[in-house]
Amino acid sequence: MKKGYWFIILSAFLFSTMEIVLKMVSNQFNPIQISFLRFFIGSIMLLPLALKNLKGKKLSLNRNDYSFFILTGFICVVVSMTFYQLAIFYCKASIVAVLFSCNPIFVVTFAFFLIGEKLYKHTIVTMVLSIIGMICILNPFNMTISLQGIIFIAISTITFALYSVICNKKSERFGGVVLTCFSFLMGSIEMLVLMLITKISFISQLLSDSGLKEFSNIPILHGITLSNIPMLAYISIFVTGLGYTFYILAMEETSASTASIVFFIKPALAPILALIILKEAITVNIMIGIAFIIIGSIINFRGNNKLARNTINEIEDDELKDRKSVV
Repeated sequence: MKKGYWFIILSAFLFSTMEIVLKMVSNQFNPIQISFLRFFIGSIMLLPLALKNLKGKKLSLNRNDYSFFILTGFICVVVSMTFYQLAIFYCKASIVAVLFSCNPIFVVTFAFFLIGEKLYKHTIVTMVLSIIGMICILNPFNMTISLQGIIFIAISTITFALYSVICNKKSERFGGVVLTCFSFLMGSIEMLVLMLITKISFISQLLSDSGLKEFSNIPILHGITLSNIPMLAYISIFVTGLGYTFYILAMEETSASTASIVFFIKPALAPILALIILKEAITVNIMIGIAFIIIGSIINFRGNNKLARNTINEIEDDELKDRKSVV
């Protein structure tokens, strides 16, 4: 088996366990605290590979680059992942996993409006099927999912899609490892600053009185015990650090469209793992919703592969014409 496919399998498995482990520690850590810890440790894991890539490209970061990473770090880590962790607290891990996997819908929308990417037929079909799948999972006629949780996962998914599209502008220059590492690092530093601000007595009291207890006097290391260190290490080192590394390496070894297989393995695998580990039931409407999302993902994958092949053929034809014209 090609090395790239091993990276896909490893990242898909690690990403599929993410919500489960976060759910298991949700009552032991503040949601902002766990987001800070996992992204800070994860970015440190990625740093050697990122620095190696920068050296290989003969690049050095300037003030504008750091400003860019401060922006992407804020959108991804501070905003998206904070609401993501809150969603896990209020919803089933399997629901969050499946709905978050639909973020490509919003990526396509932002890419169309912000950077002028084309909308293809297979993309529109994928979006429609994914939306139908989400409606089936949410089951609006008999909704049992927390409204707060739905709002939180919506904010998290939309802002993560925005982060992805913004990063796309710099992907050719930096590459995925550098973008991910420095966005995570800057975002976790920003989160640390905000956490320290919440410890100021009058701000802490104000947040607490406003009903925002989760954002008041946020702990940094408090709550870490010998019993939860293994799970903290797993979510930080394996899921956040190695998971993203394997996914980026999968894109480099195969292609972006092939690596996207991860995001239609996850909606199928995560609920099964949640059933086994957390005993979260998979209802009929959830199974139907997952089926729609997976079918949409497969259509998108096949459509992207076809586009990639057509592009390669066009390039080869142009090169052949150029050679003939020279002769």
